[in-house]
Amino acid sequence: MIENLSLYSLVSLPFSAAAADSSLPNGKSLKRSLSNTKTDSTNQDAAPPEYLLPGSTDRPLMALLPPCTQPEAPSYLRDLCLSCWNPPPGHRKLQGDFLYLSVTTMEGRQFEITCCPKGFFLNRSTEDVFDPRPAQSSPVHHCLTDLLCHVSPAFKTTFTTLKNRPQLPPVEVTPTPYHTMSWLGPPCASRTHKNTFSRLGVDEQAARQTPDWNEELQAARDLPQSSVEERLHRDRAMLQVNSGFVRAVMQGAETVVDGFVEPVNGNPEDPAFLWGGLFMSQGAASAMFGGERGRRAAQRLELKGVQAYSNIEGLEELHTLPTAIVDYRGVRLSAQGLAPGLEGSDQSEENSSASRGLLYGINAGPQESAQRRRLLGLLAHAAKCLSLQRHVVVAPSGLRVPLFTSVDAQGMLGGDGRFYILDVFRSFPADVNFCPDVEADCQTVTGEEEKKECCEKEEEEEEEEKKGGCVKEGWPENYHTNSGLPHTFPHGLCRLRPELVQAFIQHKHYQYTQRVRETMEEKGGFEECATAGDSRATDAVRAACKAVGSVSDIIFEMRLNPNVLSPGVTFPPGESSSLDLQKRLLKEAAAFVITHQIPDFVTHCLENYEAPMDGASLKEALHQRGISLRYLGHVMKAISDSEHKESLRHILRSVVGEIFIRSTRRVFNNFLQGVDVPSLCAAISHFLCCLLVPHFTPTTGGEDTKKKSRRRGRGAGPSESLPWSTLTGPELWNLVCQDTVETYNIPGSLVSGPNHLVEHYGLQKISLLREFCLKTGVQLRLRDYILDNQSKAPIGPDDVLNILPIVKHIYTPTSDASKAYRAAQNAIQKGLLDQAHEHLKEAAYLFGRVCDDLHPEACYCNTLLARVAFLQGKTAEARSVQLKSVVISERVLGFDHPNTILQYTLLGVYMYAGGEMVLAQKCFLRARLLMLTVHGEDHPYTATVDSCLGLMLTGDQSGQFLKSSLRLHTSFYGPTDLHTALSQHLMAQWLCSKGEYRSAMSHEKEALAASTILFGENHAQTSCHKEFLSTITKQAVQVERSLRQAGADSAEQTVECLTPTTDSILEQMVLITGIRKITKSDRYQEYKQKHEELKAAVRKELGLKLPSELAALETAKGGEKSSDKETEHGKEAGDGAENNSGQAAAISANGHEVGPADEDDSDRAASDTGGEIVNGESEHKAGAAANGEVESDKKDGELNGAGTATVSPPVLKCKKTWADIVSNASIVNGTRDKDSAVNGVADGVTVNGTADE
Repeated sequence: MIENLSLYSLVSLPFSAAAADSSLPNGKSLKRSLSNTKTDSTNQDAAPPEYLLPGSTDRPLMALLPPCTQPEAPSYLRDLCLSCWNPPPGHRKLQGDFLYLSVTTMEGRQFEITCCPKGFFLNRSTEDVFDPRPAQSSPVHHCLTDLLCHVSPAFKTTFTTLKNRPQLPPVEVTPTPYHTMSWLGPPCASRTHKNTFSRLGVDEQAARQTPDWNEELQAARDLPQSSVEERLHRDRAMLQVNSGFVRAVMQGAETVVDGFVEPVNGNPEDPAFLWGGLFMSQGAASAMFGGERGRRAAQRLELKGVQAYSNIEGLEELHTLPTAIVDYRGVRLSAQGLAPGLEGSDQSEENSSASRGLLYGINAGPQESAQRRRLLGLLAHAAKCLSLQRHVVVAPSGLRVPLFTSVDAQGMLGGDGRFYILDVFRSFPADVNFCPDVEADCQTVTGEEEKKECCEKEEEEEEEEKKGGCVKEGWPENYHTNSGLPHTFPHGLCRLRPELVQAFIQHKHYQYTQRVRETMEEKGGFEECATAGDSRATDAVRAACKAVGSVSDIIFEMRLNPNVLSPGVTFPPGESSSLDLQKRLLKEAAAFVITHQIPDFVTHCLENYEAPMDGASLKEALHQRGISLRYLGHVMKAISDSEHKESLRHILRSVVGEIFIRSTRRVFNNFLQGVDVPSLCAAISHFLCCLLVPHFTPTTGGEDTKKKSRRRGRGAGPSESLPWSTLTGPELWNLVCQDTVETYNIPGSLVSGPNHLVEHYGLQKISLLREFCLKTGVQLRLRDYILDNQSKAPIGPDDVLNILPIVKHIYTPTSDASKAYRAAQNAIQKGLLDQAHEHLKEAAYLFGRVCDDLHPEACYCNTLLARVAFLQGKTAEARSVQLKSVVISERVLGFDHPNTILQYTLLGVYMYAGGEMVLAQKCFLRARLLMLTVHGEDHPYTATVDSCLGLMLTGDQSGQFLKSSLRLHTSFYGPTDLHTALSQHLMAQWLCSKGEYRSAMSHEKEALAASTILFGENHAQTSCHKEFLSTITKQAVQVERSLRQAGADSAEQTVECLTPTTDSILEQMVLITGIRKITKSDRYQEYKQKHEELKAAVRKELGLKLPSELAALETAKGGEKSSDKETEHGKEAGDGAENNSGQAAAISANGHEVGPADEDDSDRAASDTGGEIVNGESEHKAGAAANGEVESDKKDGELNGAGTATVSPPVLKCKKTWADIVSNASIVNGTRDKDSAVNGVADGVTVNGTADE
């Protein structure tokens, strides 16, 4: 396994021979530490290597993890181990001997050391004779190093050097809370030291005391939270316990699967194991849930359910067991802490049987106690937060049982006096798109009358369908024809994601508010119906609630039943109408994925240049919108049917690669079940060769044995071909294609071989190999693999270093740090950079207190802090903070994670701003190298990196990167996009430096045309293009004139005048990387002006005086300020100088951001250029995914989009507005974060969209 490398061994990449030899004569290296922020004014480094130039197809892996340029640490001792005389005998223990050590110094001398309460001393023992008496003239030393310095001069010298060596920053050496998977290992996998403390691989755990993981976690959860300091202590304790639990799960999985633990039950189909305080099992493969696929899905959903209940704030009394799932060698194990047992009986209680044990569940039975009432209250609160409906089901005994959860969940009172909820794998509603047969077969309603009503209703619906009527209630028109849904799935546990549930509720709330408004407008006008006590407003609310499917008739309250359309659940007769409503809502929610979320995802990818680069970023982007990965086939179809298919080819490539790798992983898991441990390396390399080589013909074990026998001059013995060795490439691809058809409903076979993926979709074999290793835990030797061969094996058994466990675990909260981070984002949206900077520094400090900065959200926080500092002109601070962010990203997310690529690019900009040209160029080259390995050259973000490299380099290589950037931007965004216009301008700028003015004029004209279309004639950006085009024209005329009159010397002089300055190059990099954006218009001022006009029109219509008249009247009366008079739409700005509230972003009634904010200080860097900050979109999304939050961008009142909204006309404060009527539902549907409201409006923002002051 690769050790965590220092960032500076990666920054100091040997991109060329000159860069590789970067050591100084005095032995010091050019590498820098985090604490060293001195700038480097050295000239730019040598030219980049050929494999990083545009158009190159070489993908060397050795450059990904270069060797460290720091000198190796000197040797101190030849050997230090436990003595063979350990442990001390009884009579020596009574004299204080703890243990004996054996030391071999660099001088070749061997000593035996005794450890005792007084310290350390040399004894008289040898390898053959045991004599524990102290050696002659051997004083007792309190420290072992003092004793070693006394006996070894070489150790004393090297140890003194070690103590004087500068220490690395804590962020580089502190262990990460969770293991970071690396798919490449060091070239030399042999051990460099002896492990003398564990003779076997199984005796280390036995020597330790078994921890009680559940008690440790619950004790951390029960810590006080009244102050910030207490909450920080609690969050850190929970993180430490959970990280220790995850490490134990990894060790336990390896021990169990390797066969060193005996099962505690006698069931060979579902063995259960106890190891290290963990209960580990595979789970039963139920035919009702889909066999093996259903078993794996149940384990995954159990983890998601535990995470959902753990994230609920204010519900600390309801506990869940520590849970994780681990995949190792094709086996998935579920690991949990041991349950505390049932509460024992207490003779002092009147009803002891009802006050202990199982208190809640379908099998709990009728009981009544104070503990049960308390547990039901906790479950009711949890159901409100998770938007789950209270309902009644019929138990197998015939009793009617009220439930707040899924039918499988159980609530119990543990022996420790805590309430626990277990078996929450079906906590989320069913996905109707993938259970077409469940509705008819499994939803049984008892009672003869109800059966008759259902039969009659079904017959009526069938008759309507035969007559050509509309489809069943809940499905959109022609839904099945257009989407092919619903259809079957390999397992029966398809559930909606919690992000989708919240997005669907946001969508329904928008429909509700719109319907209320429309109904009131139809019944006499909004202002007339909005008066207090008007029954028309009440009727409008009731009608809107019924139309959108609210479970309440008087307020908007959207809840879903997790047991509807679930097999094996029976409902009583009284639930018939509620079931029909819930079925309708589930169908609408399932259709919402196809009709809204997937199109929004495609649109976002079309407009965002930081699009997904690999499977991990694609999964994250889909999950943020609540799109499960079983919809990958539908995402692929949506992109293929899009008119912008060519611009979305990078997304299609990622989708196809993810489909292919996930199906391959399932085949690989089954493949490994028939492989013995001694054959694992050979079997894995054989599988990879069949996967990546089109015409690979494996050599059987018998033929290989015969060849070796002939070399030795002996006859060949009997040979047996192992089952796994008979797998061929075509067989493997057939299995993979069959899985893609069954799982993702892709018509026909997706691929016919690896060459088909490369030719038709542009996938790289090296990218597929990386994705496969990251998903299966396979670690390969770091070397360059030749994957283009059509028949030879590129990967051998010696190239497979290890198989690592892949763990999915619970994420513990960082509540205060996350709140400070979100407050900073809100301040940035309002243009308050100073406030944002303070909030970000506070958040960074809090992250450091909780997790030592080794957390993904801490990385995003530092990235945003660096941006804000840079925009405030604090270049050194930005460089230092961004450098720390890169280190965190490498150590927490991975050295080749897409986020690491973004961090390197930003670091290059800040280093360039600080004058460190060499390191800046290496950062950009590092980002391009990772980009080529992860995805390939054909990606929008490659164009961003190429633009930066084109600005830094000189000569023809600069032109190569700029041409590549222009080609990519044009192909992805078209000629009229902002990024394309910038690329055209950079090309014109480079051509001017070469003296090719005609070509430069052509490119600048294209940039001017695009800018005119985007911004208009009067925009500052358009004026800049006009001025530069005019300058080019004048220079061209002057050059032509000079050539005719004075010759070529003057022409060269004029060419130098158009070379861009360092400041202009930096500003262009800032725009290219998105650190600062060009605003298309001052939308806030436009909104403000329009709003004032609407207010004036309403006041004039109602016969009221204008604010200026009211102000004069108040002044005459003696004293009250007119600014105290506000409407329900919030306080409006005055004439501009008095009120600076323009800093806040305007928001309409449904939470839409109407426009960017202005800065409060006119001398700030952002306002100097008319730009605004990118408010950390990618960082915020990743952090939200890690903490289970939901993205809150909106489009037309729905989630996940960006758009402007219409402004509702303001009314007087004495009148009741439509928002006052519909906003009562904002607290009904509980969300995971209590700071967020139903309609997605942030803290401090009223329903009508103005920030409270």
